[in-house]
Amino acid sequence: MTSLTLPCPAVLFDVDGTLIDSMLLVERAARVWAAEYGVDADAYLAVTHGRRTEDSVADFLPPDRVTEAAERLGAIEADHVSSVLPAPGARELLSAMNGLPWAMVTSMDAAQLQARSRAAGIPLPEVAVTASDVEAGKPDPSGYLLAARRLGADPRHCVVVEDSPAGVRAGRAAGATVLALTTSHDAARLAGADLIIPDLTAVTATRDALHVCTHRRR
Repeated sequence: MTSLTLPCPAVLFDVDGTLIDSMLLVERAARVWAAEYGVDADAYLAVTHGRRTEDSVADFLPPDRVTEAAERLGAIEADHVSSVLPAPGARELLSAMNGLPWAMVTSMDAAQLQARSRAAGIPLPEVAVTASDVEAGKPDPSGYLLAARRLGADPRHCVVVEDSPAGVRAGRAAGATVLALTTSHDAARLAGADLIIPDLTAVTATRDALHVCTHRRR
């Protein structure tokens, strides 16, 4: 076991796959939705993680159907929200941030974020950037840049915590140090991250840094 300290003025967390586990919800809803819209469910699930629903749906349906189809998928997901769980180590880390500022940056909309966080028992921070807050979703860095600005922090000095290739690319484009978790993708898919670890059980916090054990350097 090794240990590394990541000094930072703030931590910017992705949500789904990082702080909460909604994989069961997403898969169940996607398969119901895909059957309704004639979409290959496996193909959809292969590209959706870490992206805004509208962006993923747009890969499979014509532009004039995207808004309605995305809203339908959101409604189906809402029916399965009770299956959402906290990600390993998430509640423990957030309850012991020791004054280190943090924010959420998610591809979910505000209603989804509130419902899933509540179901998983994950607290909402003062700063939460959702899909409607930015014009472009991940891998565009806009969400992370906005969250850092709202916290009054330089994004180049922040730590971004992610679990998807799109999210890792967004964090890197924002100039942040990226800590990736292999909760939804294997390490090879997250190779752009600075550090790769299994989950948040390996992370603790002090007022001005994250401390990471059992890590892999990239």
